[in-house]
Amino acid sequence: MSGKEFFANRYRQLGWSFREVEPRQAIRINQVNAKGKNLPERLRSLGVELEKIPFLKEGYWVGKSRVSAGATAEYLLGLYSIQEAAAQIPATLFAGVKGKTVLDACAAPGGKTTQLADLMGKGSVIVALDVNKQRLAALANHLERCHVRCCVVYRLDARQASSLDLKFDRILLDVPCSGNFVSDPKWFSRRTLVDVQRNSKVQREILTEAANCLAPNGEIVYSTCSLEPEEDELNMDWAVKTLGLQIQVVNCLGEDGLTAVYGQKLDDSVSRCRRIWPGETQGFFVCKLKKRLNTP
Repeated sequence: MSGKEFFANRYRQLGWSFREVEPRQAIRINQVNAKGKNLPERLRSLGVELEKIPFLKEGYWVGKSRVSAGATAEYLLGLYSIQEAAAQIPATLFAGVKGKTVLDACAAPGGKTTQLADLMGKGSVIVALDVNKQRLAALANHLERCHVRCCVVYRLDARQASSLDLKFDRILLDVPCSGNFVSDPKWFSRRTLVDVQRNSKVQREILTEAANCLAPNGEIVYSTCSLEPEEDELNMDWAVKTLGLQIQVVNCLGEDGLTAVYGQKLDDSVSRCRRIWPGETQGFFVCKLKKRLNTP
């Protein structure tokens, strides 16, 4: 239950024909830091080729350039971040984050954390968690580089988030996942279905804890860079049926979530999720959830 042909056959059953995809580097402008600095033109003057990403407000593709996008003074000053295009989507799907208390439950290395901070403004608070000490160092460096001051960081497993004794208006769950072949050339030789099933179990545990920490009328955005339905649609179907959560309509890149997976019929609302097959970006999956009105 592994190997390229095994997974390619799974994707065919889900409606997508496997093809090789060349990853593209992308950046995201940090508007708070870059305000008034005409950053795209500054980077172009340095020899960094940029192309506006049509489905992102602050995103640009990076083409062939005379200098590395991660080696400019503008990058070191926190005017922009290097962030995969699809990964820039989840933080934008909340119905507003200004003035809210936000949990970034699996935060490192910090791309989405700094993006949330850029969207939030004054009077907002981000609580960022990660369990890995080395990844926390990367998160701290990212926050410092981008001058983020509204974030409190804890070394804590997301499955223990309720120990903070807080309720959150917004919860971002960019959960640990199996990844996909676009960002890892050796992915097919490293991944098995057992890995996928193990990750799915951890993701459900994180989802359960997040639901317990969600404030009334709060929102959860769940995302993975996995193509495997066990980590995506099947988890959302389970969350609807087990955790008292409702899937919300979102407007972003991608196809409707699958409602039939390997012969299993899922809740119709799972179609509101967005499945992004590899192409313009790496593979990705994203969904927004709220508690049902009659759920405590």
